[in-house]
Amino acid sequence: MKLKCRSVLSPVVVALVTLMSAAIVNATPIEYVATLSGAREVPPNPSPGTGSVTAIFDLAVHTLELHVTFSDLTAGTTAAHIHAPTLAPFSGKAGVATQVPFFTGFPIGVTSGTYDQTFNTLDPLFYNPAFLAANGGTAASAEAAFAQALDQGKAYLNIHTENFPSGEIRGFLRVSSVSDATSSMLCLSVCLIGLEMFRRKFRRQLELDPQ
Repeated sequence: MKLKCRSVLSPVVVALVTLMSAAIVNATPIEYVATLSGAREVPPNPSPGTGSVTAIFDLAVHTLELHVTFSDLTAGTTAAHIHAPTLAPFSGKAGVATQVPFFTGFPIGVTSGTYDQTFNTLDPLFYNPAFLAANGGTAASAEAAFAQALDQGKAYLNIHTENFPSGEIRGFLRVSSVSDATSSMLCLSVCLIGLEMFRRKFRRQLELDPQ
């Protein structure tokens, strides 16, 4: 006697996949973070300065939300920008990718401060002209190169001061735990679908050969 069963997705799996898919769709922007210090400069320096960065990059709407805090620098700021791409992830040095000598409105001549700005990453003025020219000469091609550098851990934010013209504090941008969680949900969703497909195949074989 053949075993009768229906090849349908488990309601629990459907619910989980639906929730995870919604979370992934709503989490299109990627959040990058960095901790800034003199020890992360090349070569390292003994600056007591510290800082933190949150950069939210949304390729769907072509924006970069940049949030920077810094304090205890040894001299007034002279420049601040993102360098990319380095030859290897999270190490080395690279040319400036974004506005020079500093981001629009960045606090200059101070030892502590905060900065919040949203940029249009399809605006040629967001990029260093040299970076733009080296990456296709258009804002779209520069954006693609910039996104790749961020994704590969080859971009860092550097704050320069009078005492350290080459950079007093810096830090490489890396995907935050929030974005890691989104990736984990995507992987789990795919695994659940795979398990459900295996279950359906197994039950179908039972129907064809109940022995």
